[in-house]
Amino acid sequence: MATSQTVVLDNGGSTIKVGIVRTDLGDDGGVRLIPNAVVRSKGDKATFVGHEIGRCKDYSALHYRLPFEKGYLVDWDAQKAIWDGLFSSEVLSVNAPESSLLITEPYFNLPNVQEVYDQFVFEEYEFHSYHRCTPAAMIPYGQLFAVEGLQMPECSLIVDSGFSFTHVIPIINHQIQWHAVKRLDVGGKLLTNQLKEVISYRQWNMMDETYIVNHVKESCCYVSTNFFADLETCRLKPKKSKIALEYILPNYVINTGGTVREPGYELAPTDQVLVMENERFTIPELLFRPDDIGLEQSGLPSMIAASISLLSEDLRGMFWANIGLIGGNTKLPGFHERLMSELRSLAPVECDVQIYRSKDAITEAYRSSLGFVRSADFTTRLVTRAEFLENGTHAIRRKFGHWQSGDSGKSGERVVASSSSTGGVPQLSKKPSRSRIRTTASISSRRR
Repeated sequence: MATSQTVVLDNGGSTIKVGIVRTDLGDDGGVRLIPNAVVRSKGDKATFVGHEIGRCKDYSALHYRLPFEKGYLVDWDAQKAIWDGLFSSEVLSVNAPESSLLITEPYFNLPNVQEVYDQFVFEEYEFHSYHRCTPAAMIPYGQLFAVEGLQMPECSLIVDSGFSFTHVIPIINHQIQWHAVKRLDVGGKLLTNQLKEVISYRQWNMMDETYIVNHVKESCCYVSTNFFADLETCRLKPKKSKIALEYILPNYVINTGGTVREPGYELAPTDQVLVMENERFTIPELLFRPDDIGLEQSGLPSMIAASISLLSEDLRGMFWANIGLIGGNTKLPGFHERLMSELRSLAPVECDVQIYRSKDAITEAYRSSLGFVRSADFTTRLVTRAEFLENGTHAIRRKFGHWQSGDSGKSGERVVASSSSTGGVPQLSKKPSRSRIRTTASISSRRR
C-alpha cells in the first residue's frame, strides 16, 4: 500500500530540517527549522523541548541537553522528546502508520546506533515505511550542481561542514565512495566553544552564554582571504581598525536582543558592548588551520585534495570541477573565496576547479531530499514495517547497505556493476557530463 505523504527529516546535530511531502497533492508545505535540543532557561524557570524554544524570553545562561555528542546520536530520551513534539499536532500532525519517513543519519554511523534508529521508527512510532541515508547522498537529486543546458555531473565532491564535523564526500553516479571520505574534527560547535573561551579570557565571561556567543559568531565572523594582513591591521590599530566591530549584548530585562552596532548609533547607559577584532577571522581560520589549537589534522583544502587523490586517476578532473558546499559553516562570508584560492594552488594545472554554492546551505540536503522522494527510485528503496517485523534489521541492511561492508547502496544510490578491468570503479554512463565535454584548451584558457 502506497502512502499519501512522506515526512522528510534532516536530523542535524544543531538543527532539524523537517517537512511533509504529500504525494496526492504534488507539493510540500515548506521546511521548518527546529533546534535539536532540550533547553533549560534560568530566567524563564522553564524547560523547552525542540520546537518550544521559540517561546523562550530569556536566552541568558541557557543549559543545553543535546541528543548528539561528537557527531553521533547518544541521548535517545532527549531525541524522542524532540521527535514527539515534531510529529504532534503542534507542528506536523503526522499520522505515522499511514506515512513514510525519510531520515538522515551521521556519516560512518555505528551499526548499533543504526539499529536503534530502525527500532524507533517501526516499533515506537510505527511508520508504514522508511528510508535512512546520509545528507550528502541526497545532493545528486537536488539542484546544487544544476546549470542550464548541461546535464547533472556523474562525479561530484560534497563538502558538508556542519555542527560537529566537516566531511568531504566524493560521489559517483549517486554512489558514495566511502574509501575516500575524509573527516575534519572542526564544526560549528567547536568554533562557538573556541569563541566563548577567547571572549571570556579577553573581555566578558561568556562561558555559560552559548546561545549569545553563537549569535555573535554568525553576526560578526568571516573567513579571511589574507589572514596575516588582517592580523597585522588589527595589531597596528587595536579597536580602531576597519575590521573591528562592536556587538551590543542583549538585555533581557527590557527584552532587547543582541545586534551589531551601526555607525552613528548612540549607546544607552545600560548597553554593554563586546568588541570583536581579530576574533572575527581567527576563529573560522580553524577550518583551514586546525593545528592552531593543537588538532593534528590538515586543513580543509588539503583534505579535499587527499580525498580526490584516492579516486581513480581518470576521474579526478571531474571531481575538481564539481565541488559542492553544504552545511552552516559554508555560509561564513569569504569561505568560498578562500577555499577556491587554496584549492587552485593544490589542483593539477590541467584541471578546472569549480565550487558550487547553495542558496541556503543549511536546508540544501532537505531540498535535495524532496527531489529523491519524487523520483522513481524512492519507492524501491523503502523498507516497510512488515518487512522489518518479518526479517528485522537484516531487511534494512540488505536495502540500505552499510559503509563498513563497502556497499554504497544507501539512500537510493544506484550500485553499478563493475568489471574486473576497472578495479572496482563504478562505470560511468556514455552520456557526456559537464566535465567530460570541456576541452583541455578551454580549461587552460580559463585558468590563464
